[in-house]
Amino acid sequence: MSQAEINIGVVGHVDHGKTSLVKALSGKWTDTHSEELKRGITIKLGYADVDFRKCPKCGEYTTKEKCPKCGAKTEVLRRVSFVDAPGHEMLMATVIAASSIMDGALFVIAANEKCPQPQTLEHLMVLETTNIKNVVIAQNKVDLVTKEQAMKNYEEIKAFIKGTSIENAPIIPVSANSNTNLDVLIEAIEKFIQTPKRDETKEPVMFVARSFDVNRPGADINNLVGAIVGGSVVCGKFKVGDEIELSPGAAMEKHYAPIYTRITNISAGSSGRLKEAKPGGLIAIATDCDPALSSGDKLVGNVVGKRGELPEMRRKIKIKINPLKRTLEKFSGIQKNEPMVIGVGTAISVGFVREIHHFKVELELKRPVCIRGPEDRIALLRKVGNRWRLYGSAVLIE
Repeated sequence: MSQAEINIGVVGHVDHGKTSLVKALSGKWTDTHSEELKRGITIKLGYADVDFRKCPKCGEYTTKEKCPKCGAKTEVLRRVSFVDAPGHEMLMATVIAASSIMDGALFVIAANEKCPQPQTLEHLMVLETTNIKNVVIAQNKVDLVTKEQAMKNYEEIKAFIKGTSIENAPIIPVSANSNTNLDVLIEAIEKFIQTPKRDETKEPVMFVARSFDVNRPGADINNLVGAIVGGSVVCGKFKVGDEIELSPGAAMEKHYAPIYTRITNISAGSSGRLKEAKPGGLIAIATDCDPALSSGDKLVGNVVGKRGELPEMRRKIKIKINPLKRTLEKFSGIQKNEPMVIGVGTAISVGFVREIHHFKVELELKRPVCIRGPEDRIALLRKVGNRWRLYGSAVLIE
């Protein structure tokens, strides 16, 4: 089986059933972190691959090898990676980081609550800020309401998305807990979230969204596996044996240092080992560097490229900000030394405003980032009271 060809983000308000819907589609529960299991919410990004299939006889869409309607053998349409993003407001920076590797989004809105809820609105703003327009809306939990309540909620959703970039997104009523209407949802995803064209001729670039050490305590030193990074290739191709660079690399005492290493293995979920990683679905790259560097997601936010091909890391950036019009009234003017949270690629950093000229700002960053240029969209959060709120997008100008 090959690597998944598309990443679909799963976004929406906390407890609207995002993780349950991914499990219903893929069979995998993506909340695997101990704190996530304890609290019952997604904290880190979750991942799951699944094959979308279609029955050649009756046309049923499914994820099963045998058609649930007529029993015929189904045909694979494509393999999809789901990126399950947290819904809680305190984790919005994680959602922004996830958006950099999303080709489209499954927007989950519960039918048993009034629309919009606070993070329903925030996640819509993330989709607009990061220019994700290929969206399917899953009206989940329809099994918990009457037909009249479901229709009222449907009209609330329609009013909510009117005039936005996803105004024409299809709204599919589903129930993740009872597997209701999943065939219609898969059909809508196939129609409205198509695989984008990829450029495999460019120098390869990968955004790191997870990193980990798979070695168990007490493992024999001769059997240790090197640092592993997971994420998505955005252009080009990586192969086993390639000499690569991770930037900004690892945190030292007072600075960051790029990591130079070699790819020893590439894998993609249930697809197993791959000879090469192409743009598209989520993959994991094993390296020959110290696994302690990658434990506990320490390398999240890094950019991977061929050795010597990445731009230098930056501690100072000059950007042009494009604020969201619908949020401007909540914010005062930008102040010198004001802190801002930026998201670029899968990296999150706090910056302080050093220079201001209208919406052109120079930021000094606590954690350096690797930015390729204006093609890397930047998301900005500013503080309102004690809360970080999405303010808009930005592009690098220097």
